[in-house]
Amino acid sequence: MQWWNDLISWLDSSAARPAVFSAAVLFFAVLAAGLLAVWIANLAIKRLVAQRDREAKAAAIAALVDAATEASVWNSLTPQEQVLADRAVGQADIIVRLLPIRGSDVAANWAAHQLHELKRASATFGYQLDPAVVEFRDRLLEWQRRPSRTRRQFQNDLTRWRSQRQEPEQVAVDQQDAWVADQHQQRYQGAVKLDDARTATANTAPTPTVQTESLR
Repeated sequence: MQWWNDLISWLDSSAARPAVFSAAVLFFAVLAAGLLAVWIANLAIKRLVAQRDREAKAAAIAALVDAATEASVWNSLTPQEQVLADRAVGQADIIVRLLPIRGSDVAANWAAHQLHELKRASATFGYQLDPAVVEFRDRLLEWQRRPSRTRRQFQNDLTRWRSQRQEPEQVAVDQQDAWVADQHQQRYQGAVKLDDARTATANTAPTPTVQTESLR
């Protein structure tokens, strides 16, 4: 215990004050530097995460807008093109729902409803789809800039659509969609069968023979 008493006595002496002051200044300087480094690192990580979220959101919105363009001419696409378009829409829908943004699932539900309506409208002759695609694009871009405000608008649209769509009407719409899809499938199947028949006819056609005149 003698060394402890000597240390206490030395700390209380006037000769130890400069050393104690220097040690305290060094300690607080190291502590402040560490806290500043942690703060800067947190800001850098937050900026990186925010940048990746913006890039993911922009990619998802671009995929949905491209899907809306294809949905506007859905009835003129081949079944293979429709399958590829549906896969792209599914991937974009998952990306939107996984975004760390409040209301991303509401935006995904709104986009899915609008894409379904564009597909249905593509079978209606004379329907002007360009304004609908432009409105779809502008609403998603507005959601990217103001997610909280646009989320409420999307929710209001979904509530209004659910209240307007009654059960008998929904059954009739589903039957109409199924009939349009069946007609579209039969049309392309008939075209494929016609191409196969033409190819088979061309392959089985007799080749003309060249008669050679005997030389005398």
